[in-house]
Amino acid sequence: MEKNVILSVRDLVVKFHVRDRILTAIRNISLDLYENETLAIVGESGSGKTVMTKTFTGMLESNGFIAGGKIFFEGRDLAAITSNKEWEKIRGIKIATVFQDPMSSLNPIRSIGSQITEVIKKHQGKDGAEAKQLAIDLMNRVGIPNAADRFNEYPFQYSGGMRQRIVIAIALACRPQILICDEPTTALDVTIQAQILQLIKDLQKEFHFTTIYITHDLGVVANVAQRVAVMYAGQIVEYGTAEEIFYSPKHPYTWALLSSLPQLGIKGERLYSIPGTPPSLFNEVKGDAFAPRNPYAIGIDFEEEPPFFQISQTHQAKTWLLDPRAPKVEPPVAIRDLHGRITAILKGQVSK
Repeated sequence: MEKNVILSVRDLVVKFHVRDRILTAIRNISLDLYENETLAIVGESGSGKTVMTKTFTGMLESNGFIAGGKIFFEGRDLAAITSNKEWEKIRGIKIATVFQDPMSSLNPIRSIGSQITEVIKKHQGKDGAEAKQLAIDLMNRVGIPNAADRFNEYPFQYSGGMRQRIVIAIALACRPQILICDEPTTALDVTIQAQILQLIKDLQKEFHFTTIYITHDLGVVANVAQRVAVMYAGQIVEYGTAEEIFYSPKHPYTWALLSSLPQLGIKGERLYSIPGTPPSLFNEVKGDAFAPRNPYAIGIDFEEEPPFFQISQTHQAKTWLLDPRAPKVEPPVAIRDLHGRITAILKGQVSK
C-alpha cells in the first residue's frame, strides 16, 4: 500500500548572513516525508541537519533565510510564510520539536505543571482544571512517577531523563502531526537513552505522528528509523530504507560513517576516523563536496557535482561511483558483511 506524503521539500536552499559574507548551509535539498514513518537524518556536526528542519517550523536564526525552493505541507508552501502569526498556526500545533538539552527548553523558574498547561490552554482552549488534568495525564503517559504529586515541582527537582520526558510531553500537548527530535538523547546516559527512544516509539504508535530524528549516532538510527537521509556539507548524499543504508550503502561518505561505528571496533586495532574536514560553505563547492576526504574519489569528483543515481525504488545516492563508466570499487572491508558482523556482536561472538 502506497504511503501518503505528509511533507515535501523541493530544491531547498538556505543561506546565512555572517558578518559581510554569505554562508550556504543547505544546498538544493529535496525529500519526501511519509505519514506515520520515522525518518532519521544523519551526518557530522555542521552538515545542515538541524538547519533544514528549522525551516519546517520557521525557527531559523534572524540572520538566516530561505533563498530558494519550496516546502509543501497541507497544501501550502511553508517557505513562503513570512509572519510569526502564521507560523504560530504551524509551530507546536502541527509540527513540534524536542530539543537535545531539556534545560534550555524548560523555564527554570516556572513549575513543570504550569509549563505543560500553558500549551494546552493556548492550543486546545481548555480551562484551568481540565488543562491540569490533561497535563497530569500526559505526565503519566511519558512515564513520570507520581505525576499528580510532582505537578508543582520545578525543573531542577527532576533528573535529566525526567526533564526530557517533560519536554516530550510539552511537544505532544498539541497532538502534532510531525515530531522533530533533535538529538533527543545526547545529554543522557546509555540506559536512559534507550528508555527515551522506546518512549517515543510507543507514543508514536499511540498518537500516530510522523517522527524525524536528527542524529550523528548511527546506533540510534538502527534502533528507530525506517528510512535514513545521510547529509554532508548541506546536501543529502544518500537516501534509503534503514536496511539499505546499513547493509547496502553506496556513497563513500556513508561507508566512512559506518566504518567509524564503535560497535564494529576490533580489540587491539585503531578505530577508523574520517580524515580531513568538511569544506567551508562560505565558498562555492566544486564537484563532490566529499571528494577531498574520499579515498575512492575519481577525477570527475573534483570537477562536476554528481547527480542522484537510482539504486532501487527506495534507494538513491549522489556519487559518480554509480555511473556505469566509473571503475568498480568495493566498499571497505570493515562494512562488507555488516549484517553478519552486527549479528555476531549481538550474539557475543566477536570481541569488541
